[in-house]
Amino acid sequence: MSNELDNRKIIHVDMDAFYASVEQLDNPELKGKPIAVGGSSKRGVVSAASYEARKFGVRSAMSSVIAKRKCPQLIFVKTRFDRYKEISKQIRRIFFEYTDLVEPLSLDEAYLDVTINKKGNPSATLIAKEIRQRILEETGLTASAGISINKFIAKVASDYNKPNGQKTVNPEEVLEFLENLDIRKFYGVGKVTAEKMYKLGIFTGADLKSRPMEFLEEHFGKNGGYYYHVVRGIHKSEVKPHRIPKSVGAERTFNENLSSEIFMLERLNHIAEELERRLKKSKIAGKTVTLKIKYSDFTLNTRSKTLSYFISDKSLILEAAKELLYQEEMKNSVRLLGISLSNLNTDKSKKTEQSQTVSVQLKFEF
Repeated sequence: MSNELDNRKIIHVDMDAFYASVEQLDNPELKGKPIAVGGSSKRGVVSAASYEARKFGVRSAMSSVIAKRKCPQLIFVKTRFDRYKEISKQIRRIFFEYTDLVEPLSLDEAYLDVTINKKGNPSATLIAKEIRQRILEETGLTASAGISINKFIAKVASDYNKPNGQKTVNPEEVLEFLENLDIRKFYGVGKVTAEKMYKLGIFTGADLKSRPMEFLEEHFGKNGGYYYHVVRGIHKSEVKPHRIPKSVGAERTFNENLSSEIFMLERLNHIAEELERRLKKSKIAGKTVTLKIKYSDFTLNTRSKTLSYFISDKSLILEAAKELLYQEEMKNSVRLLGISLSNLNTDKSKKTEQSQTVSVQLKFEF
């Protein structure tokens, strides 16, 4: 690791069970009780679970039916995104009092580069502690934090002493920390990848570190290089205040399975409308349309089409989505449909191309 990388001071702040904690904050009767934010219908999905619910195995993205089965006393609360955004803005205002290098990952977590900070405080550990205390005092909510030399280690560390805790991994502790880490704790290693690593005899960071680059690339493709470097404490990604989205999408899960393509087209029309609204709000357009189909047996299928011009208009999005829908026969009834747009006009080369091409100007609408 170079001295430049060693000298960075990165904090990852992660709110504790954010949506659920906000609901418990606003409704004291819910405090100490297992709650799930999301729909309680048979098609509902848990968006967030309180720590009381997590003890029963309830997790985000779990179907409401399974969640209720795991925790019969579970209380469902409807999502209130406006309220979550309101508090998220409060929290971000606190972040910006310490540094302008803030990279939000979502409403409830962000990276902060405090190598050079507005408070002139040389201790990232003390800054993280102060920020967490400020969040508690000003919002009534707790946050956890990880502090280290790069984003990867900071994010892993923030999960170490949850809830309402923090962990610092100093430069001289990085390699030992990573070597002793359970492979499941590595950010970027999901359940499927972890199982694959287990079969290859990789259970800890030390096991991962013992495998050469060629071995990792053979078994994990381009991610092999990522694993090779992060286990050695190398992660050069900077904290980027303005994260550029790689795709914008919208999707819907239906109360009843759809077995007719006529009904699917009707739903796709609404989804394309919502996607258009999001694109125009962000002043973004893209070339690649992807249709996402989840069948009633939970099989997931995606189909993509890349155009020669940028689009953001509902009618053009829907036209491409229809073509993708009819590309293959339906294997089963459908429980979810989604449309996303990628290959966006958010990098300079694409913006230049957009301004120089007449067909792009005709298709690009805000």
